[in-house]
Amino acid sequence: MRTVDAAGLPIGDDHPPRIMGVLNVSQESPYDPSVYDDPGEAAEYVDTELIGEGADIVDIGLESANKKFEVLSAEQELDRLETALQTIDSVSGDAVFSIETRYHEVAEAALNGGFDMVNDICGFADPMMPDVCAEYDVAVGKMASPPDLERPGAVEDVDDIYEALFQNGLTDKTIVDPAFGGWSEEKTLKDDRETFRRLREFRAIGQPILVSINRKNFLRELADRSTEEALPVSLAATSMAVERGAHVVRTHDVAETRDAALVGNEFARERVRDETVEELDVTTVREATRHLTNTESSPDSGSTVSRLFALDVPAPARQSLTDAARNTAAITADTGEKVLLGGPVSTLLELTERVRDPPALADALDGVREGCR
Repeated sequence: MRTVDAAGLPIGDDHPPRIMGVLNVSQESPYDPSVYDDPGEAAEYVDTELIGEGADIVDIGLESANKKFEVLSAEQELDRLETALQTIDSVSGDAVFSIETRYHEVAEAALNGGFDMVNDICGFADPMMPDVCAEYDVAVGKMASPPDLERPGAVEDVDDIYEALFQNGLTDKTIVDPAFGGWSEEKTLKDDRETFRRLREFRAIGQPILVSINRKNFLRELADRSTEEALPVSLAATSMAVERGAHVVRTHDVAETRDAALVGNEFARERVRDETVEELDVTTVREATRHLTNTESSPDSGSTVSRLFALDVPAPARQSLTDAARNTAAITADTGEKVLLGGPVSTLLELTERVRDPPALADALDGVREGCR
């Protein structure tokens, strides 16, 4: 996993999760507490509510990307940039300042005016964006999006999101964002939940991961909460996201999100990692497949990921399974009430196909097969 330097702020596995606070200078933005059009008031908000509460990065948006609103042109965004530039000039606290945009012209003007980082909500749909970011040697958040400057984020399937993050390449300082939220009519809450469930797969890209899940609909629906009531579900998801490999969390609730991220980081899986060895964060076959896909040998991921199951079956069935597993890569242990079955996924799948008697064992092995998918 690459460590990205964002204006002196290291982002990656060997560093604490970074909190990205949000300021909007667009009246269309849906979260009123973060919206300001007066630079002085905006700077005070940044100093007290963002940096003062623990934000490492301040992300300033010039427009709302909500699908209900018309997309601004680069010229219209540039008209609003002056407010953002005046704001960061008036901030007394120390943070990395990120400009949220989709246009390379806006990114370049912002970087020339004092911004440190770019947050591209169209995922390099503007093909000149990576060149600008590389030229200025800045970190850039790259949100999964179709190659369309008119409408970002309309990517539903997790596999398509993964591929979208590669469009027009990656810079050395790219931070990938799988894009949660209602960016399009096509993307459903179920799509978001599946993306969150499979978040570890994006670690295979090898770049730090940014998530923006604060008070999002796919979490609110689970607890039947309004936006105002959705902080608890956001914090629960934040800890889970960091535990699953997220490095930057974008939020309107800085202090609370910081604490939740620290909990997730503290209890993340411990992995071997030194100058020569990095144990990859892999818990499923699909995660392993992501890492193996681009290797020259492309070994069977089923032979590299193991599972362990407890089967509650009668004694004769436990003995049959023990006999069938003998001389394979699978392991069994009879506890007297259940039999433990473990081993590489490919071996377990082979057993589920070969062992079909007695029926009670066959039924249990069907469950094993489901768990190996």
